Formats: sequence, structure tokens, C-alpha cells
Amino acid sequence: MTPPTYTLKVPVYSELLIKKSRFLTCVQPVAGRAEALKIVADLWALHPEARHVCWALMAGGESAAVDDGEPGGTAGRPMMEVLRHQGLEGVLATVVRYFGGIKLGAGGLVRAYNGAVAQALIGAEKVPLLRLRTLHCSVPYSLEGLLRREIQAGGHKLKSIAHGDDVEMSISLPESLASDFVLRIDDVSQGQARWGREPDPAVTET
Repeated sequence: MTPPTYTLKVPVYSELLIKKSRFLTCVQPVAGRAEALKIVADLWALHPEARHVCWALMAGGESAAVDDGEPGGTAGRPMMEVLRHQGLEGVLATVVRYFGGIKLGAGGLVRAYNGAVAQALIGAEKVPLLRLRTLHCSVPYSLEGLLRREIQAGGHKLKSIAHGDDVEMSISLPESLASDFVLRIDDVSQGQARWGREPDPAVTET
């Protein structure tokens, strides 16, 4: 069984002082890489005197771990490991470092960035994520009402509808229910339903 995945309900923060260096941490829910990059740019604008703004993003295929000038593998990856260990997805961890003049060494940096994110997540309120899939279905006009009733009965979402030679509907539903829904519609429509290409699943908060 796939372990549950969570995001954060609200952003969480922490501040660590290690050998005169300040580590200002935030872990927050984000929609994807574009939003993460904007947040990082905004942090630089807020902290122009900082030495580093390191970050780790858990967002499916858009995930990233950025050391931002720290020795390779000493910042972004340790931060990401904390997010992964806690089963988080759709979140961005950022650490703004003000250098205090004392070098920490590779091991010290790993512990500092890992610990900064772990401290911020102490007591954080997590909410489960639901993986959704969008299906595209075309049916004859005579079956429009039937398909609408099946969508409603399953508690699914009709995202869009277009009337052309046939009725084309886009339906959003939990990925775990998609296969059974397709089989159900194929059965009740007696094979008259046609299915379009399915896009990649999206992760959405429940």
C-alpha cells in the first residue's frame, strides 16, 4: 500500500543560530516550481545582505534541491530529505543564511540545514493530499444525461463540456477510482463512450 502523502495547512517558521550564523527557515505549501521560484526571488529582495538562500521543493516532477553556493549536497538535499521523510508533497522549504564568519564544514552544514527544516516542522499541521485524474469522454447526445448522472452519483466533478458532433466532457475524479469509472461508463453506454488521452495526474488538497 502506498503511504499517505501530506502537505501543510499553513506555512511554518524557525530560526537557528549556529556559530554566529543565522538560519531563517520557512516551509510552506506551493502549487509548483513557478511559485517556488517567485518565493525565492522575493526572499532575496527581503534579505539582500544574506549569504545564501537555499531551498528544497517537493512537487512531483518539478522537485528540486538547490544549494545556492553552499558546498554541493550540504543544503538543498538535506532539506529535501526532511520533507521526504515526513511524507510531504507540494511544499517548499527555504533557508536564508546570514554568515557569521565561522565556517561549519560539510558535516556541520548538513546538520544545520537538516535541523533547520526539522525544527520548523515540529508541531506543523499537515493535511492529506488526494491525487486526481482528469478523464475526457465523448458520448452520443442520447447518452449525455446518463453520463451526467453517473458523474453526479460518483461525487465527481464535471470540469468542462462541449457540444459538437458528440458531447465531450472532462471529468475530474480520484485517481484510485478512475479505472472503475471507465469500466462503469463503458458498461452502461454499451461501448459507445470514447475516451481521450489522459493528462498527468495532479495533486490536490482534500
